[in-house]
Amino acid sequence: MNTRCTLQANARAWADAIPLIMGARVEVVIHDLANETIAYIANPYSRRKPGDPSNMQDIDFRPTDTIIGPYEKVNWDGSIIRSISVVMRNVDGEAEFVLCINHDQADLLTLQNAITGLLPARPAQGQPEALFRNDWHDRLNIFVSDWCAERSLRIDGLDRDRRRELIAALDASGGLSQPNAASYVARVLGVSRATIYNDRKANAG
Repeated sequence: MNTRCTLQANARAWADAIPLIMGARVEVVIHDLANETIAYIANPYSRRKPGDPSNMQDIDFRPTDTIIGPYEKVNWDGSIIRSISVVMRNVDGEAEFVLCINHDQADLLTLQNAITGLLPARPAQGQPEALFRNDWHDRLNIFVSDWCAERSLRIDGLDRDRRRELIAALDASGGLSQPNAASYVARVLGVSRATIYNDRKANAG
């Protein structure tokens, strides 16, 4: 099998595989640049067929062109398609085929609109000051959550050293100054209150 046939066979394998993992709303088209036609279509929904013109004769593929997109276009039925194209080259670096992955966005947009319609209205302003001024539970929750998020850590997965860093940060912010704050933080972190006191002692020492 020559290099061109091997390249086309590999492209077909990719074309068949991609819709299997990405679903029925994905079409994969292989364009043959040598004869400017569509060589193969997997999961066709664009009403094109092999042998149709590729309309790529005016595209001057640069040597650096490998992945083109993502970009959007409109399908025959007016639906939005998000596409990405992969330039497939021979051993000499010449572009021989273009594999285009077309993802119909209709279902996603319908789902997005449905979810948006179900969401409650966003508050016109921040948290009511009267309710949250003295809510140290809420402030501790926000502090701990933000501290972990900034470090890509899970609250329930902190090791001893990371937990002590968090306790030190809470101490420095005054977060443990409230009565019962240590007990509450212990529950949040899934440890005993004695562990929190020991961590504070270790940090102080």
